[in-house]
Amino acid sequence: MFGDLSNMMGKLKEAQNKVEETKNRLNTVLIDESSANGNIKVTVTANREIKSIFVDESLLQDKEELEDYLILTLNKALKKAGDINEQELATAAKNGIPNIPGMDIFK
Repeated sequence: MFGDLSNMMGKLKEAQNKVEETKNRLNTVLIDESSANGNIKVTVTANREIKSIFVDESLLQDKEELEDYLILTLNKALKKAGDINEQELATAAKNGIPNIPGMDIFK
C-alpha cells in the first residue's frame, strides 16, 4: 500500500514539474493580433504578458479611438493567449496525474 502511495506521490511531483515546464515554455509562445484596419498591432505571450504594442501615428490624434482600438485588440490577443494557456496546462496536468481509482478528474 505504501509503495503505491509513494509511487503516486512521485507521479504527482512529475505532473507538477510538467506543469511548471509548460508554464515556462508558454513564455516563449507569442500571439500576434492586429486591429481590423491594422492601425494597432500587439504581441502577447501565451502566459498573457504583453510584449509589444504598435500604434499607427494616425491614431494619435484621437484619444478615444486609440483607446477603443487598444482595448479591442488586446482583448482578442489575451483571449487567444488564455485559450492556449488553459489547453496546454490542462494537457500537461492530465498527462502527469496518476490514475487513482474513483478519482475520474479528467474524462
